[in-house]
Amino acid sequence: MKTEFILLRHGETEWNTLGRLQGHRNSALSAKGLRQADALAVRLASVPFQALYCSDLGRARETARRIAERTGHPVLEDGRLRERGLGILEGLTRDEAGQRHPEVFAEYAAGGPDFIIPGGESTSQRLRHAVECLEELGARHVGARVVVVTHGGVLSSLFRHCLGIPPGVPRAFSVLNASWSQFDYHQGSFRLVTWGDVNHLRDDSRDDT
Repeated sequence: MKTEFILLRHGETEWNTLGRLQGHRNSALSAKGLRQADALAVRLASVPFQALYCSDLGRARETARRIAERTGHPVLEDGRLRERGLGILEGLTRDEAGQRHPEVFAEYAAGGPDFIIPGGESTSQRLRHAVECLEELGARHVGARVVVVTHGGVLSSLFRHCLGIPPGVPRAFSVLNASWSQFDYHQGSFRLVTWGDVNHLRDDSRDDT
């Protein structure tokens, strides 16, 4: 039997609107982000599911909290669902990061899976944490549907992981705020079913950067 995952990116944040790299730093949901979280909650109110998990970072927690208010599920946090830690680049725009830390930013922008940002982590390290968490949840909720609120970087890495797209290949897909993606987990592997659905949103959604 499979476990069905509905994986959600958190609503838009103030730093998303400013183009600032967030990583493990917190930024509040913007007014649009709050509307997006509420739209996810309305959609999920008519979808039966067993459990609601989220990253322990504020933007994911607030998105999940608004969903829980509508659906009645307890919010279960797990730090392994966090965004990739971006260390010395956190809080900077891409232009600022390129000016202040040109060599580090160049390595980051190149997308190498094993490059560890000073004070942060690599893409492969973050993917390993996320996959470990999702595999545990898949085994815990066999035959059920589970909702997980996470981050653009986690979703992007999982998408590549499932489809066999090398991490260094330039991204040719969107990872929108408050997007809805479905993955099925069965016998130790993930299968992509739906990617980046934003039919519940009235406004445009911001892509992951």
